[in-house]
Amino acid sequence: MKKLWAPWRVEYLKCEQPAGCILCRKPEENRDSQNYILFRGKMNFVILNIYPYNTAHLMVAPFRHLASLDDLNDKEMFEHFDLVRRSARAIKEAYHPEGFNIGMNLGRVAGAGVEGHIHTHIVPRWKGDTNFMPVLSDTKVLPEALAATYAQLKDKIR
Repeated sequence: MKKLWAPWRVEYLKCEQPAGCILCRKPEENRDSQNYILFRGKMNFVILNIYPYNTAHLMVAPFRHLASLDDLNDKEMFEHFDLVRRSARAIKEAYHPEGFNIGMNLGRVAGAGVEGHIHTHIVPRWKGDTNFMPVLSDTKVLPEALAATYAQLKDKIR
């Protein structure tokens, strides 16, 4: 039996989950700190992944609900990838990772957790961040709570 202490998840489990796209809904709520929205551009935003692969796992998403890269106009595309670059820079400044996994999962078969709304994942990596826990127990240990990560990165994306 696997047990992982993740007390911040209980709020999510207890609340009623509204229908629709989470990447459309969260920016509309105007509760950025509660929703872990780190930065708002004109056409895209940066948000912490609430089920991160590593500490400081961010996502950049357009405000518009777009299913394909082909649907981005040139301004949205430039800002999107500029925010990816700026977010990676902020993570470097705050956490000093040794590398990154940066990418998109387009479509359910490609692993998209939020299907139909494109977004880019920025996952910082450190030598040894894969240890015996995922190998032996299929469990990932994250050393920092989301609120602490939010506070660390909030003013660094500029």
